[in-house]
Amino acid sequence: MPAEVMDLIVHSAGRDDELRLAMEDLQMDRWLSTQQLLRTTGTNWALRTSRSQVLAVGAAQSHAIEAWRREEPENVNAVMMWARVLTQRALHAFRDGARGEDLRRVTYAANQACRTAASLWPADPVPGVSLLALAQTDVDRSWPHDPLNWLEHRDGFLPPGPWTLLNWVHSRHPYNREAYHRTLQVLQARGAGDLDFALWVASSAPEGEAVTLLPLYAFVDRYRRSIAHGRSASVIAFWATEEKAHYARRGLEWWFHAPTPTMWPAAAGVQQQLLDVRSLADLNHLAHAATATGVGHAQDVFTAIGPYATPSPWALVATNPSWWMDDFRSARNRALTHR
Repeated sequence: MPAEVMDLIVHSAGRDDELRLAMEDLQMDRWLSTQQLLRTTGTNWALRTSRSQVLAVGAAQSHAIEAWRREEPENVNAVMMWARVLTQRALHAFRDGARGEDLRRVTYAANQACRTAASLWPADPVPGVSLLALAQTDVDRSWPHDPLNWLEHRDGFLPPGPWTLLNWVHSRHPYNREAYHRTLQVLQARGAGDLDFALWVASSAPEGEAVTLLPLYAFVDRYRRSIAHGRSASVIAFWATEEKAHYARRGLEWWFHAPTPTMWPAAAGVQQQLLDVRSLADLNHLAHAATATGVGHAQDVFTAIGPYATPSPWALVATNPSWWMDDFRSARNRALTHR
């Protein structure tokens, strides 16, 4: 189907049909599909992390995971997902304005659930990733939720942060994508060190690691904050700098075109059908950066995205966020036209 008439599919499960079906069941308070999905995902830590995060967002408003945990209290996946759900609920409370004891109560419950999950399966990086997510709510150093969220960085060039937690996850799954993004979000919530962290990670990550794209997320957040504070004049040429172009090129060369496996069987026992497990958010950020900076060479990235556009970054940098799909289509059409 030509790009200009291709319908967009905006869904947190993206192209992962098994994940989409599990999410639909969770909305009806059914958990067997989630049980099966996580069982077949096994120790593919990248896929386990991403799938469990999406499932938790969908399950936060239901009772399915709580029912599963009651039915199978020793099941490591059920306990991990309960920690994920409680973490997601704590993040929702924080974003809705909860503070003080109300916030500490829900974060403490989530923290304990994460630690229980970690004790049941010490090799699993996901409980540590959830603890890093909880650290976003810990923004007042004078009244910390957890001392582990405020440790000094070993090299001293970054502000205090959840560095021990990040190292804990890294030792189990090096360069775990969500762990590094959660750490970036912690620093963004505190308003210091986020760009330095992103540049440091991108400069040291091995070829093929998704965290190479971390600066693109930091740049989008800087742009968004500039617009929010009415500094539109200062961002007219925001993307037209060599720094942004450098990290767009690095994302293309060091991640997108890296000769690393990105496929996974699309369904249990069906080896012929493979699922591209690259993050759609990463692909959309790279496509935006390649077009916004003028670096170009975004044709293959848009082809990999297909119809699966994600609101971020397009809605965050749009003149009118409600028009973000039009901006995506326009950028895609330009890229595919100039092959």
